[in-house]
This record gives sequence, C-alpha cells and structure tokens, in this order.
Amino acid sequence: MTIATADLYDERGDDLDSLSLQLLDLGGRVAFDGLVRTVRCHRDNALVKRVLATPGDGAVLVVDGGGSLESALVGDLIAGSAVQNGWAGIIVHGVIRDREALASLPLGVKALGSNPRKSAKDGVGEVDVPVTIGGVVFAPGRHVWADADGVLVER
Repeated sequence: MTIATADLYDERGDDLDSLSLQLLDLGGRVAFDGLVRTVRCHRDNALVKRVLATPGDGAVLVVDGGGSLESALVGDLIAGSAVQNGWAGIIVHGVIRDREALASLPLGVKALGSNPRKSAKDGVGEVDVPVTIGGVVFAPGRHVWADADGVLVER
C-alpha cells in the first residue's frame, strides 16, 4: 500500500520535492510509487513506447513532453504494454489519449489532459536523463510517490 503523500511529506519534509504543477489522475490507480525512469521527448512517443515495452519492475516513467497539449504521448496500447510489463505508473508533462481505456487499467497515470491526436513515431528524444518539470528534478533511480494530493520525489 502506498503511503499518502501528505503523510510522507509530514514525515520527510525537505528531503522531498513537491510538484506544484496540477496534473489530472487519468489511470485506474490514483496512488502509485516507484523508482523513476525518464523520457524527454516532444510530440514523439516512440521512446515512450520502447521503454514501457521493457520490464518495469514497479518503476514510474516520468515523461517530459515539454507541456505540449498538441498530441498524445500515451494511449491505450502503450499503457496496456506498461501494465503487462509491470510498471507502476506514468507521469506525463503533456497529454494522453484514450482516457476511458486508461481509466480501466490497473496503472497510475497523471497528465495535463488529453488530446486524440497521435504523436510522431521518429524516436527523437532522450531516455534516463534527469528531467525538470515545474522546477522539480526527476532523476532516474530516485523514488517518486503520487496520489490524489500530488507528486513527491526524493531530492
């Protein structure tokens, strides 16, 4: 069972960064946590698909899509692959698609919103590099917690 982010912050305080960016809960699980993996991409989800097709071992993929609302970086097929491969969740600084399908999956998904438009599939971007979203650094290997109150990550 994931500890509530408010309780965790009360316990650990300044050892954690709190993401002030307001994300929607779009997956079938609201509370999730795990070690951070990252993808930085812009309107191209080929790397997201590739990473989520590998064993997740309970990790959380943080996708820095630059906050673009123009095309989805995660849809039902990619999220289904994440479930099959043991990922705990996905945090997207951008948008997803197939909201109803994602809401039925046993996967945490947080994103800015949704857009039915597909993204490019060129594989442009970076994997497992530190990404900064809303002033918070998500570095691969650090622990991230997410629930209805928000997102916390180890400093």
